[in-house]
Amino acid sequence: MLDLGVLQRNLDRVADKARLHQLKLRPHLKTAKSAEIARRATARHFGGITVSTLREAEYFLEVGFTDLTYSVGITPDKLADVTRLQQAGARLNILLDDVALARHLSDRDHRNLPPFRVFLEIDCGYGRSGQPTDAEAVVEIARLCAECAHIEFRGVLSHAGHSYHAGSIEEIREIAASECAQTVAAAERIRASGLPCPEVSVGSTPTFVHGEAFPGVTEVRPGNYMFFDLSMRHRGVCEPEDIAVSVLTSVIASRAHDGRVLVDAGCLAMSKDNGGAGHPYGYGLVRDKLNQRNHGKAATYILGSLSQEQGWVARADGAEVQIRDFAIGDRLRILPNHSCMTAAAFDSYHVVDGGLDIVDHWGRCHGW
Repeated sequence: MLDLGVLQRNLDRVADKARLHQLKLRPHLKTAKSAEIARRATARHFGGITVSTLREAEYFLEVGFTDLTYSVGITPDKLADVTRLQQAGARLNILLDDVALARHLSDRDHRNLPPFRVFLEIDCGYGRSGQPTDAEAVVEIARLCAECAHIEFRGVLSHAGHSYHAGSIEEIREIAASECAQTVAAAERIRASGLPCPEVSVGSTPTFVHGEAFPGVTEVRPGNYMFFDLSMRHRGVCEPEDIAVSVLTSVIASRAHDGRVLVDAGCLAMSKDNGGAGHPYGYGLVRDKLNQRNHGKAATYILGSLSQEQGWVARADGAEVQIRDFAIGDRLRILPNHSCMTAAAFDSYHVVDGGLDIVDHWGRCHGW
């Protein structure tokens, strides 16, 4: 289920901040993977969109989005698909962080074909991919790209994924400042070598929501902000009321003899993302019951454990489940720990708008 009003509020919040700081907003659609959501995320458009698979690039191109950044490091076997998408009308930016790959691109026979649009990825502390700011390869890669007629060097790009593991808002702010400083420093090294570096792109939902200033940055690429989730709630990035997606499930067992309540949503519906250290919501938070049977004040319930297709309800405080609170057939709305992983299990969104009546169905893409 996707709450349209909550989604729009989240989109407006981030768009307003991007405009306030005079930044291009290139929303990351890896979470939503939906044309309808992309249109809303870019309605006040002052940037392109970001994707995480070439299938997403193809899907969004088919529905009219031409300005795309593919935010996963490119490999030689994918270059033919990149060219195919460019010939179909995409202005597709690709990422690299390897000198040998930059040489491969510059040596490639690319006559009469659109130029490769390249970003150099910078590792600002996440440790997943990218070159460190002070690496010799930063300038070398930029030079190889700038000196090649069929490569258009777009700039530097980073992702502060380690902000998702921060323990406090203050730590997120520190990561945000470091993310900007390191990525801008890489761009300045390139420019000091006499080479162009027009764009400085950073991106993560926590660092943009809590970042206080973005000097030298031209573009931001948050994505999770569209839906938010319990992991973001746990880190102070949002409130439960800001979480736009939920999974609707039914009670399939309410067993008085051993105090167990079972629902028909397991790890294939919720994912097995446990939200990280100290996360208090198990595998999902029972936001509400759609047909209330609670006696007195309702306890806070979570999904305490999962099997493939089933989940066990538990109390967040560790106390025994009140069996009388549940009956077979009760429907529960579960907020996810990681909205990207949870949404990936489904083919479409059942759209509601502040209530429970479905007002629309929106498709989403799958595959790589």
